[in-house]
Amino acid sequence: MKKSKKKKKSNTWKIKQHRDQFFKKSKTLGYRSRAAFKLLELNKKFKFFKTSSKVLDLGSYPGGWSQVSSKIVDSGKILSLDLKKMEKIDNVTFYQCDFLDEKSKANINNFFQEKIDVIMSDMAADTTGNKSLDCIRTNQLCTNVIQFSVEHLKPNGVVISKLFMGEDFIQIKKLAKSTFKEVNFFKPESSRNESKETYLHCAVLKTL
Repeated sequence: MKKSKKKKKSNTWKIKQHRDQFFKKSKTLGYRSRAAFKLLELNKKFKFFKTSSKVLDLGSYPGGWSQVSSKIVDSGKILSLDLKKMEKIDNVTFYQCDFLDEKSKANINNFFQEKIDVIMSDMAADTTGNKSLDCIRTNQLCTNVIQFSVEHLKPNGVVISKLFMGEDFIQIKKLAKSTFKEVNFFKPESSRNESKETYLHCAVLKTL
């Protein structure tokens, strides 16, 4: 019975993917994931990429956001990090590591040799089946990104990070507002309607 339910759930997911216009479009345009369109929408709204930007892509696998960045940033630097191995993308350097490790932070500093213009994260915690717990764990990653940006982001830099609408949303909003002068929330059209995800856009660090 359990196997049958699992198979049914898998088939439902496949059907949704085939009906998804952004999934189809990502395949047609050669993007590695539909998430590429989320970043395109975010950049269209907030205009944070420049051709010379120094960009850090956290949780980059399978590479949709790195692909988008590489098409815009041609005279800057792009570093992508993930625990999973990401296949090579032109104009992108990849490190397989946890960005919170001290060694990883040192490698990030050595790569850029200066503060970063854009720190972006589409990270989500591995699902456990407990939606509340999954939300908390993913939002903790968003918190980690904000805290990480204090040391590694340029004063006028930008942070883009996924988070879920949940019980700890207010705490993250408070943290963001205490860290940045400009804080916005935006749900791209390419996000699935049933998803609780939204994206945090932060710009210009406050003087601490």
